[in-house]
Amino acid sequence: MVRKEKAEQEPTRYDVYDAEGKVLGRLASAVAKQLVMGKSVAVVNASKAVISGKGGVIAARYKTRLDLKESENPEHSPYWSRRPDMLVKRIIRGMLPYRRPKGKDAYRRLRVFMGVPEELKGAKPIELNMKDPNRIYTGYITVEELSKLLGYRVKE
Repeated sequence: MVRKEKAEQEPTRYDVYDAEGKVLGRLASAVAKQLVMGKSVAVVNASKAVISGKGGVIAARYKTRLDLKESENPEHSPYWSRRPDMLVKRIIRGMLPYRRPKGKDAYRRLRVFMGVPEELKGAKPIELNMKDPNRIYTGYITVEELSKLLGYRVKE
């Protein structure tokens, strides 16, 4: 049996989804479905995705998630990142059966980026037929704004 070296393996082809201006829950469910079907997926511009609802209510809900601590052993508490790309990745993980082997494999094939990396500059993103966030009645907040409200600070 001959093993391929890491450098010799062919690069993984990703289905690219652009999250800019897309409703996060709808995007996440579409991406999770592709991951479970066995495809490798990259989500670009994750910080520009939108979450529908009133901004203050959404921020309060995520702040309570950040404050959850197990009293007996705080290390066993759930962890929610404040970084936009990691927040989107966690939301997609919630739509996968991530505790089972099938879901773990699917989660490993997911890549989420805040901008567009050099390796994916020329890739054409897959278009999703979604409602325009400007037509949502209740309003919306971007993932970047939510991250700033949760305490994420960009290092410049």
